[in-house]
Amino acid sequence: MFMHKKLVFGLFAILVAAALFWGNRPQKCADAICAQKHSDAPTYGVPGGHPVGLRALAMDEDPRLKLSLWYPAVEGVGPGTAVGPGTAYAYQVKLPAVGAVTLATDEGYAMPQAASDLSAGPYPLVILSPGFAMSGSSYGWLAEHLASYGFVVLAPEHDERMNPESGLWQAAAKRPQEIQAVFAYVDAQVQPGGELAGLVDPETVAVVGHSYGGYTALVAAGARIDSASFAAHCEEAARENHPAAWLCDMLLPHMSDMADLAGLDAVPEGLWPDWSDPRVDAMISMAGDAFFFGDTGLAEIDVPVLAMGGTADNDSPYQWSTQPSYEQVASPRKARLTLNEAEHMIFTNPCASVRWYAIPLAGEFCSDAVWDRQEAHGVISHFATAFLLAELKQDTHATAVLAPERVEFPQMDYAAQGY
Repeated sequence: MFMHKKLVFGLFAILVAAALFWGNRPQKCADAICAQKHSDAPTYGVPGGHPVGLRALAMDEDPRLKLSLWYPAVEGVGPGTAVGPGTAYAYQVKLPAVGAVTLATDEGYAMPQAASDLSAGPYPLVILSPGFAMSGSSYGWLAEHLASYGFVVLAPEHDERMNPESGLWQAAAKRPQEIQAVFAYVDAQVQPGGELAGLVDPETVAVVGHSYGGYTALVAAGARIDSASFAAHCEEAARENHPAAWLCDMLLPHMSDMADLAGLDAVPEGLWPDWSDPRVDAMISMAGDAFFFGDTGLAEIDVPVLAMGGTADNDSPYQWSTQPSYEQVASPRKARLTLNEAEHMIFTNPCASVRWYAIPLAGEFCSDAVWDRQEAHGVISHFATAFLLAELKQDTHATAVLAPERVEFPQMDYAAQGY
């Protein structure tokens, strides 16, 4: 995820200085939650019937990532109950030296440390990969929404910082390895006595991601980097003086470094190795960076795909991300949600409270020129939830919702095959 990286890199010193000083048809959600944020949301944009819990986990073996876990809970907010204290989600960027810096916060309803509801488990697993140098909590709104429909959501804190010199190419090589490590962690923790025992079904899995997280999800689902296609893409971008061509300058010269970090002897002339996991049953790319793969690399994906993105995205341009992620995959069931005139950060948390030192960045991270953030989240969560219910729970009502003839929302276009 690039997060208006030119602006972020330019204001990096200011931020650092400031930080140093300071299954079935949808159930009715809790009335207080619906009234607060979801009064006009479409069918699956309304929270589901499961109370939601939240825990912090940590891998005890390399790469020793921290993880956030959202899950169906026994305690917490549910139908007919009052809104409890819940969780304040920190909208964070990870910077060199200082680590995660909070730009803003937003209130959620997941209950920290609530007891897991194992009565309907084990539940399908959704691995949520954040954008580049972003925290998992920056997508708390979506994670708790999916958990309310009976999914367990696990968000790794990828080991990266907003470093313009090395962060992007390193993350491109390291993230697939980190997702493989997350799968190994899940395998260990679903065993009797483990943190996820009885809660997670490790054989029913989707990977969801935003921007660089979308790149990560595409790789986990089978996409393969194509050296030749990537080089040709960058040559064309430079020739056309594309506004995002600077991304190529930060990545293409480091292909040998990426290959070395990935454990390869040399840069492959064509397709790179397959870093997917066979247990991935579906994937969602939210403005996911697809320009690494080209048509051939994307055609390696044959699991169901939902690609979402905005046409005013200047960081992961629609034609470099959402469009090819739908058109070029070999998946017999796939869908594309186009948010007309939406920008890159439409998929992240709302900003109920912005930190004073982050005010110069608030317009880039917290608002959109055309879309209302809450309205957009209602549409995004509706399609993401319906897609995951259809593919991971074989929910026939949700499947029907994805049929093109059933979709008619303002300010967006929709396409689908196989529904």
